[in-house]
Amino acid sequence: MTTITAQPGSTFIKSKKHARPSAPALSAPALAVLASLAMPMAYAAGAADAAPELAEGAQLPKVVINAGPDRAVQGPVRSASDKFTAPLLDTPKSVTVVTSETISQTGAVSLTDALRTVPGITIGASEGGNPVGDNLFIRGYNAQTDTYIDGIRDSGSQSREIFAIEQIEVVKGPNSALGGRSSAGGGINIVTKTARDTNFSNATAGLGTDKYARVTTDINRVIGENTAFRLNTMVHNNDVAGRDVVGGERWGIAPSITFGLNRPTSAILSYYHLKSSEIPDTGIPFNNPITTGANVAKNGGGTPFTVDREAFYGLKNRDFRDTQTDVATVDLRHEFSPNLAIRNATRWGKTGQDYIYTQPDDSKGNSVLYGTVWRRANTRVVDTRTLANSTSLSGNWNTAGIKHSFNVGVEFSREDTDRGSFVFSPGTNNPLTGTFTCPTAGAATLYNCTTLVNPNPNDPWVTTRSQSPTLTTVETRTRAVYGFDTIEFTPQWLLNIGARWDDFSSTLVTPAVGSVATVRARVESKFDTYQAGLVYKPKANGSIYVSWATSATPPGNDGGDGLDALTVAIQNLQPQTSRSIELGTKWEVLPGGRLSASAAVFKSDMDNARVTAPDGSTQNVGRKELEGVEFGLSGRITNAWTVFGGYTYLHGVIADNGFVNTGTATAPRWTASPFNGNAFPTTPKHSASLWSTYALNKAFTFGAGANFVDRQFANVNNTKYSPSYTRFDAMASYTLNPSVSFQLNIQNLTDKLYFDRVSSPHYAGVGAGRSASLMANLKF
Repeated sequence: MTTITAQPGSTFIKSKKHARPSAPALSAPALAVLASLAMPMAYAAGAADAAPELAEGAQLPKVVINAGPDRAVQGPVRSASDKFTAPLLDTPKSVTVVTSETISQTGAVSLTDALRTVPGITIGASEGGNPVGDNLFIRGYNAQTDTYIDGIRDSGSQSREIFAIEQIEVVKGPNSALGGRSSAGGGINIVTKTARDTNFSNATAGLGTDKYARVTTDINRVIGENTAFRLNTMVHNNDVAGRDVVGGERWGIAPSITFGLNRPTSAILSYYHLKSSEIPDTGIPFNNPITTGANVAKNGGGTPFTVDREAFYGLKNRDFRDTQTDVATVDLRHEFSPNLAIRNATRWGKTGQDYIYTQPDDSKGNSVLYGTVWRRANTRVVDTRTLANSTSLSGNWNTAGIKHSFNVGVEFSREDTDRGSFVFSPGTNNPLTGTFTCPTAGAATLYNCTTLVNPNPNDPWVTTRSQSPTLTTVETRTRAVYGFDTIEFTPQWLLNIGARWDDFSSTLVTPAVGSVATVRARVESKFDTYQAGLVYKPKANGSIYVSWATSATPPGNDGGDGLDALTVAIQNLQPQTSRSIELGTKWEVLPGGRLSASAAVFKSDMDNARVTAPDGSTQNVGRKELEGVEFGLSGRITNAWTVFGGYTYLHGVIADNGFVNTGTATAPRWTASPFNGNAFPTTPKHSASLWSTYALNKAFTFGAGANFVDRQFANVNNTKYSPSYTRFDAMASYTLNPSVSFQLNIQNLTDKLYFDRVSSPHYAGVGAGRSASLMANLKF
């Protein structure tokens, strides 16, 4: 089956390839990886990547929402994170665990693909200050920097792959007690594949529409009495269905070796490398509303323009995105006794990307007034280096008849980011106006202006580019100590508590260039965060809980490579703090607990959100409020019928957005923001997903799924939005013999035109059209 990979770090690619050929050739390293796979039936989809069909009586490792059925392990289902000191069934938090089986069945090949099955998560669009990558929103809050690899923060903007990851754990609600600085919405922990104590060889090879080609391998070998080696590789190429020009290629390799398998002392050494080259997508500009002035008759409706789905406003010979990730991890563990263990993990990572992508910008109303679009060139040259170390002690003890399950630890991390950009000569403004106003389009504008209808991505790029001499360096340091304890008073009553103290500092320096002075900013922030939850178990297979948790987001939370960047204006602000209360229940139902069900209601508040104060400065005086409901269902209804689904309702309100100047610059008059009471951007009120498979017999399995996402606003004004949509997918698999199976996936079965990425006020990202892929899963 397919699995999830993450990119804990990434190197900066020096290559400046701008255009991708219409039938892109794979790079030499990628071809080398592909050549290594050309062995007759040597690998297959078994072990961790078994075919999705079930043999009669076989136990399916289940996708688990909020502590679902057994995951092919003995005992209650637990998180892969040591910080969860109780089985997920008894953890007073909303946690969704997505295993490799569901990822494979749905045909996902990226983190954002896999998270499509989890309601309550949406994808944001990139913009000038918001880099291209996994821009995730959880429960309405930006969680761009809240991704963890095996419990350690994964810094640097990137687009994560799937090929070397075992499962994804989505923790919803304030996450700071678990991970430190974070948003109020939650976090994502990606669990990697490591060497096991069983020999297996798996491979998948697939072809599909839109130049889709993908090969993966997963080989594990026991090479000594207590030592094993595992190697995962991947080569991938495809265009985006329904989008002109957009697409790319990538390849990756992830070896790991484990010493001391099944021994009290063990060491896991792993390395991860991913490299990609693509032409990135943007989308279609919003039909901007005009509410005043002489052009009010041309008022737009606020949705994306109705143009050809293929409309691509970029320049094929200019736009590019190159990324590279390199990560090395040493994970040491020692068990002093069955009730006490210590873990120390050290990780070095380098994450980098450079790109030029065209944003269809309508800041001057070009599309409504003239039927044109300004080709705004968003650029980035970034390199993030990370060194992190985490040490934790976990165990169990009894005192006075009360059971404790605990985890305490310390964490240290260092993140260094160098961020630059590209400059163009003679520039990207319209030379006829000297601005980005575009009354006309074409050669006279140096093709910086194009038509709203039928833009030509093959327009010649007539300017030159070079890297800007301005380079911003951001150094971020974190020290933290934390502790968690699940206290079992009786088999029916448990108390889960946790606390964390963080010492966060970040320094930004932009050296002087020409007449521009040196810019310096520094933030030093110490903050405490907490979580507590009371669990009542009316029966062994169920729990009812109430929980409370806090979160803190200091200025410069992104470490220099994201939307929440450190600036002089915010360096003296306090962290944005949030709190949440949740009431929920989790049940394992049907014989053997093979089906899990969950429900939760929650409310969160951010009391000191950053807004504009009456003097025009940025201050912690705003407030956001969110209420919601979640339902989840996963597991096996019968031996042949599996289901994985959920529903989320979110009502997010900007309760206080500060003040606006309704006077003049010389005689300001500050009044309450007119946006008070507006809905959160990038937060659908309703979202739901359902994926189900049915095995007709030992050979044939069929599956289908649906995803519904409600309207999403792209701005705090609530004047621009993407419409609601429902997308349908389907799957069929056939097992030829124990060593060979085939799987057909059809994505977006009805070829629905929908928009799946918002947050930029200028455009909405277009969802992929209908596509199909056929995979051969091989086992040897």
